[in-house]
Amino acid sequence: MTETRLFERRLTGDPLVYSIPAHRSFADALASGLVRAFGRDPLALARGRLLLPNNRAVRTLTEAFVRASGSGLVLPRLIAIGDSELGDRIGGALDPLDFVDIVPPAIDPLERSLLLAGQLRAEGESAAEAMRLAVELARTMDALAIEEIPAARLTEAVDQSPELAAHWQAALARFRTLLARWPELLAERGVVDLVERRSRLLHALADRWAERPPEGFTLAAGITTSAPAVAALLARVARLGQGAVVLPAVADVANMPADEWDALGPDEDGHGEETHPQFHVKRLLERIDASRDELRVWPGGGRAASPAVRGRAVSQAMVTAPYSDKWTRLPPAERRLTGIRVAELADPASEAQAIAIALREALQTPGRTAALVTPDRNLAARVSAHLMRWGIEADDSAGLPLSKSPAGTLLLAIAAAAAEQLAPVPLLALIKHPLVGGEGEARLIWLDAARKLDLALRGPRPRAGIDGLDERFAEKGAADAWQTMRPCVVPLASLDGVQTLSALSASLREKILSLCGDNAWRGADGRAAAELLAALEQSTQAATLVISPDDVIPILRQLMDAIPVRRPFGGHPRISIWGLLEARLQQADLMILGGMNEGVWPSLPSPDPWLAPRIRRELGLPGTEFRTGLAAHDFMSVLGAPRVLLTRARRDSRSPTVASRFWLRLQAMTGGMTRDQRIERLAHSLDASVTTDPAKRPAPSPPIEARPKKIAVTDLDRLQADPFAFYAKTILKLRPMEPVDAQQHAAWKGTAVHAVLEQWFEVDGCEPARLQARARAMLDDTTIHPMLRALWAPRLMEAIDWIAAQSVIDATAGRKPVLAEVMGEADVSGVKLYGKVDRIDRLPDGSLAIVDYKTGHAPAPKAVNEGFALQLGLLSLIAERGGFGGTSGVAGAHEYWSLAKKKGRFGYRQSPDGKGGAAAFVERSAAQFTAAAADYLLGTKPFTAKLNPAYAPYEDYDQLMRLEEWYGRD
Repeated sequence: MTETRLFERRLTGDPLVYSIPAHRSFADALASGLVRAFGRDPLALARGRLLLPNNRAVRTLTEAFVRASGSGLVLPRLIAIGDSELGDRIGGALDPLDFVDIVPPAIDPLERSLLLAGQLRAEGESAAEAMRLAVELARTMDALAIEEIPAARLTEAVDQSPELAAHWQAALARFRTLLARWPELLAERGVVDLVERRSRLLHALADRWAERPPEGFTLAAGITTSAPAVAALLARVARLGQGAVVLPAVADVANMPADEWDALGPDEDGHGEETHPQFHVKRLLERIDASRDELRVWPGGGRAASPAVRGRAVSQAMVTAPYSDKWTRLPPAERRLTGIRVAELADPASEAQAIAIALREALQTPGRTAALVTPDRNLAARVSAHLMRWGIEADDSAGLPLSKSPAGTLLLAIAAAAAEQLAPVPLLALIKHPLVGGEGEARLIWLDAARKLDLALRGPRPRAGIDGLDERFAEKGAADAWQTMRPCVVPLASLDGVQTLSALSASLREKILSLCGDNAWRGADGRAAAELLAALEQSTQAATLVISPDDVIPILRQLMDAIPVRRPFGGHPRISIWGLLEARLQQADLMILGGMNEGVWPSLPSPDPWLAPRIRRELGLPGTEFRTGLAAHDFMSVLGAPRVLLTRARRDSRSPTVASRFWLRLQAMTGGMTRDQRIERLAHSLDASVTTDPAKRPAPSPPIEARPKKIAVTDLDRLQADPFAFYAKTILKLRPMEPVDAQQHAAWKGTAVHAVLEQWFEVDGCEPARLQARARAMLDDTTIHPMLRALWAPRLMEAIDWIAAQSVIDATAGRKPVLAEVMGEADVSGVKLYGKVDRIDRLPDGSLAIVDYKTGHAPAPKAVNEGFALQLGLLSLIAERGGFGGTSGVAGAHEYWSLAKKKGRFGYRQSPDGKGGAAAFVERSAAQFTAAAADYLLGTKPFTAKLNPAYAPYEDYDQLMRLEEWYGRD
């Protein structure tokens, strides 16, 4: 088609509207058609202009022209009309200098958010909540501005809805107050909102082109926004002598029955079947005063086209519910979706694996392209990671949020460490960050020191601040490693209390420089972080927005989440990952639609916290379901590729999933789409857990000389109940490490109470009146979590008072404590038995009472009867042999002094001696120990895992023994 025929009309002034069917790649078809129409004159294209929806579309069409030209050509001007949701500004060619007097400059988006947040902060919101609400407020204000709805209409809508719930009335009152104040705030600064400025420019340009048409041709391509300003410009372009509008994926509406077309709406309020893929197109056609009968098919073809019959079938599948009964009357050829396959996987990990395999396989065919299209960024990240295993760096157009980039995580790590006063977890996250510690040999030295500090910080949290860290590292023997890092960490000790956001940004910049130098600002993410901090430092609004330390992390994360970081030079030329915007205008040979579940395709509508749904409807704003219609249109466009693969996971990390409504429509119309079982099998077979036999119950049997000849009294239960755990602990020398910043757990409580009772014995001579003061001093330790202190202190003090009372009773009866917290050992049955006794009392008859303090309950009699919980009997064996220094003798009693609750009060005694008395208990303990030692320590019996699970409650070695693979199978 020649240039003349391309803009040929029946009558002068008729709108010229083209459509590129969904089964063609929009960008390639558009470029191919223009090259064919203007190809004879290499400069003809350069005299024209293309209006495109956003800057991403400009990049997409540029690449399409490169493919279509072959030997190169001078491109027309590609101009974005701007997209407020993407932060795109209107193209410079649509913003001439002579409009400066009638259209003020736009307020900077960041400055606008901060100004709105300041207004909300003045109403009593916290800084973090004010920033969150400011984003929602700006979105609602933009929605009103895009549809050019005056504030007076809002007042009318509210007056017509008096029955709104109280919370909506309160939100509307705040919104109306802010909306009334907003123009004055902008006027003071000589600016307007970005959306309003775009609307003014587009209206002014439409008026100018009506009087003086531009030179060369003008095409508005790929724009489906029906905002009044955009529609006014498109209406003017469609009526220019060398102008036309080119719409994506709407060719089939000309064949839609009239009743279906009319049922789409919109009604007088601008609403209708908003979830239908052609609703927004119909509304745009009405606003540019064009009918569907005037639609023409664009003459260009381009690459990556699918059969037209498939496009018609997809259109049939997307009809509104009242007309879906016609599926049963369609001939099989009109319902067939040749070239479209589906794959259902067990979970998101398997789905990502399958998608990566399909993308990798596409590269086996020379020249073939493939793209993943998904709104699910987590799925996209998983697929990228799988592709990296094969050295394929996919071109991910969405990029990465700054908050998840190295520079962004560094900012958050510094802020977290400072806000939490150098608490262990944020401190370790910071010092292990890849941008911290230098490079090369210096980095290795830094990481060695970081590992030592990691070990020292395990267990309960030290005292806050630098002093607490100094104490902890000195106590744990990590002072040398700490001195390597201390000079860099000291500036991070704390945030300066309440301060402005601008001051915080300057402080963070200084902290980053002291810790990382200029390394933090390298790369695209480093530059983006530097620009953000610089903008905040220079912002007049940030200089007035006061924030507290608790607000720092949420505000920084929100600001950085909105900043994408993209690769400067893209990725693999044939493998791409696209969002819905990019896929709207282009296609690959293989298109994979990933994450086809409800909540993803389409995404869940975002509720408006400021305007009630009824108010939005009264105002004529698009409903929350409007985006579902846009997603449906994008879905139709993607299904036009030559080969399509739809994938979904049957469950996510929490629960079973529901297939997307789009997926279900295709299945219902076709009676079941073709499954790509080969991809499913490949993804399944690459999972090692499927092809590897589960492990058997481990039962190692080391030689006698490798078996220990020394055992603690507390390890006999482990040896009998879970021999493998004993083997791992004593022979393999494996010890579980405490978590970093661990809570004060039961073992810590026991250690703390034993320390109190030991000091009470050694310093106070078990004076009952002094015990409570020692317990109080322990509870006053600043390292104890306030919640633990509040919940545990009343119970502990009641139990402590019980111990003091029992001591008075025992002293009156002639019983005297003689030892506390002393280690002892003795040879028993050829094995050295050792252990620490909590307390030994001398009874009036000269025998010994072996006492064990318990912060929990004492062992049940059933456990003793079954040969477990014999610790006190084994300590008696050591005492009989003089293993506790100068204190020896025969045990006359064994007692557990429990601090737990029994019969309504805290504290009780319990003896494991049973009916046979202390001597019989010691004899039974000796026999049980002798048998176990003979089997496992002096013999060759294998250390079988979990022989008695009921008495093996600890899970320290469950992963080592691969418990989940064999437990229940053996």
